[in-house]
Amino acid sequence: MVAQRNQPFRAEHLGSLLRPTELLKTRTAFEAGRASAEELKKEEDEAVKIAVDMQKKLGYRGVSDGEYRRGVFWGSFFQELEGMTEVQNPPLELFRTYVPDIAGFLEKGGPGQSCLCTGHIKHTGKSTLIDEYEYTKSLVDADRAGEVKLTMISPVWYHLRYREGKAYPTDVYANDEEYFAAIAEAYRTELDILYKAGVRNIQIDDPNFAYFCSEAMIEGWEADKSNKRTLDELLDVYIKCYNDCLSQHKDKIHFGLHICRGNFRGSRHFSEGGYDRIASKLLKELDVSTYYLEYDTPRAGSFEPLAQLPINKNVVLGVISSKFSELEDKSAVKERIYAAADVMAKGAGQTREQALDRVFLSPQCGFASHQEGNAIVWQDMENKLRLVREIADELWPGQP
Repeated sequence: MVAQRNQPFRAEHLGSLLRPTELLKTRTAFEAGRASAEELKKEEDEAVKIAVDMQKKLGYRGVSDGEYRRGVFWGSFFQELEGMTEVQNPPLELFRTYVPDIAGFLEKGGPGQSCLCTGHIKHTGKSTLIDEYEYTKSLVDADRAGEVKLTMISPVWYHLRYREGKAYPTDVYANDEEYFAAIAEAYRTELDILYKAGVRNIQIDDPNFAYFCSEAMIEGWEADKSNKRTLDELLDVYIKCYNDCLSQHKDKIHFGLHICRGNFRGSRHFSEGGYDRIASKLLKELDVSTYYLEYDTPRAGSFEPLAQLPINKNVVLGVISSKFSELEDKSAVKERIYAAADVMAKGAGQTREQALDRVFLSPQCGFASHQEGNAIVWQDMENKLRLVREIADELWPGQP
């Protein structure tokens, strides 16, 4: 079995891009009631066109809309489901305060927003993502519409953060299995809609998996006697939910899983720890073709977990930082890519060259997971994207 070759591409990025100043101003005005929805959409369209033109100019094929129609990377998929309710300034007693992003939010006073199950979960039949894709698709050649990258939030996003028994009402769902079965059905409905519209390239964003590797998280979990499962057992539940979500589309859509350790405003991260604890199950059992893995700093650990990567799966190495403006040294980046390929080759019984065929390059995360963006400017972002493209061209000449 050969690795998926249409996507990913040798030079990738993780979806979110810095927002132009005018877009941020218009969104602020819209939220304050000083601009109309039509004015916001016009500004979004103009900004997306600028972003797509930049990506094409730099030689990227899996272009995104920069997530410009969202305030944060997770978008509004859950908020628009029946049975899910957005909550402003939710009470802290709902949360496992040792989960890394929640712990980070507590430094700022707590999560300002969350989404809770309040009833039976059901998809409404209307996609909140379709407009993002349709407009971006109109900006590329028709024969490349399937290359457009659409980012989606993890199906298990609104679970880990909540204390045992707080993620859903027990008179609605008796257990996690029932809750995740309902989410999987809604997720499959969303994918049906997207597939019919032409979507063929989806990146699922999930920082939660990285939290399973955080010592602070592990210690907090073990100290929390209200938890009914071990972390290993919960990992199994999450993988099953993913596989149930993707079961009807995994052979029709390229799915990639992006795992990072947090990319909050001002280039803030939330967790540390290598992939060793989860690598075997995550890489072997999860039904995705590609893993977009953060590897830009020592907090991501070594490349050794990549020895577990099956021979029919890909890894996009996030060895370029989207958080800071300093450009990485090309030679050093290439050496790291070779080092990763050597680990993969040893694990799969391949040569380095064969393993390199399953390796791709990207920044470790987006440039603006939240609309405020990282602590860089537009030119810094272009420089980083250009660097990724140049290194990819030197390692894999003639390949997109």
